Amino acid sequence: MKNDSTPVPFLDLSREYAEIASEIEPAVLDVLRSQAYVLGPAVERFEREIAAHLGVEHAIGVSSGSDALLLALAALDIGPGDQVVTTPFTFFATVSAITRLGAEPVFADIAPDDYLLDPEQAERVATDRTRAIVPVQLYGQCVDPNAFDAIARKRRIPIVEDAAQAIGARRAGVAAGAFGDLGCFSFYPTKNLAAVGEAGLVTTGDERLAARVRRLRDHGSERRYEHLEVGWNARLDAIQAAALSVKLAHLDAWTAARVKNATRYGELFRAAGLAGTLTLPTVAADATHVFHQYVVRAPRRDGLQAHLAAEGVGCSIHYPQPIHLQPCFESLGYRPGDLPESERAAAEVLALPIFPQLRSAELERVVEAIASFYLG
Repeated sequence: MKNDSTPVPFLDLSREYAEIASEIEPAVLDVLRSQAYVLGPAVERFEREIAAHLGVEHAIGVSSGSDALLLALAALDIGPGDQVVTTPFTFFATVSAITRLGAEPVFADIAPDDYLLDPEQAERVATDRTRAIVPVQLYGQCVDPNAFDAIARKRRIPIVEDAAQAIGARRAGVAAGAFGDLGCFSFYPTKNLAAVGEAGLVTTGDERLAARVRRLRDHGSERRYEHLEVGWNARLDAIQAAALSVKLAHLDAWTAARVKNATRYGELFRAAGLAGTLTLPTVAADATHVFHQYVVRAPRRDGLQAHLAAEGVGCSIHYPQPIHLQPCFESLGYRPGDLPESERAAAEVLALPIFPQLRSAELERVVEAIASFYLG
């Protein structure tokens, strides 16, 4: 692979599509022929399949991961005057769902080894106004469910999992989306289980909460033209459900490929003498990591990113600015230095290609390009 200039994509969805085109096209055509485009049989089928796959009682298909978070918090009656504890090192939607309901996000710092919300920090910032904790299962690995369950029981605070990046991950024997009062998933096209547009899911073991989420996703209605409360138009459409049913059958194999790629990265980085330069991902002893992203800490990160771009190697930063320092949240009063681990991670992390169809030679080229930056 040395001196090979063939570009390596950060993500190539066309390779996934090539694998399943013969399955997904007839499934979508069936929906078109049925004329049942919103909710309906395809959505009900997917909800049954994904509930069984995750081992949860209830799975409610919704319009996006962002709306999943909004609906989950709304089902708990989160609103003005309430506080919700979460991490600042996440995608914007985790926090915007809180503020869209009029509640106040309160940030706790992350653990430096896995970038996940630190349970001790989360409990420390909780107050008598805290109405929920939203841990984020970031990059494909879960927080410790036992630690957060202990806080929830002690403080009587519901847990809403943002599991958008972690479908299939487990920790302490519990699947992502199955330990909190509610779990929220995104099926955005870049996710491990990806729709062909926007789609999301809410999971819960509570029948009352499940019924409320179903009602809220459909304008607060359980029966046509009768609205028990004000909800949203946040329904899952049938084409997305049909595509997701096809892809769900491949998810375990795709996850295994991601894990294999991550293992190979570790071998290559160690063989190249880079394991002491980069900080490679850590996996908790009681966890399974599904590697939605393969994220390293990198000295001179921005220089490395520019070097990889020049070499034609795809990479990305998730996330370059923590949420507590975003301009729109200036009124919350956070300042640089308030959440140092989140801020340090934002300055150092770099995501490398990890998608299931990544080729062995491409993995080697990524490592060689990184080695040429640090080792010459």
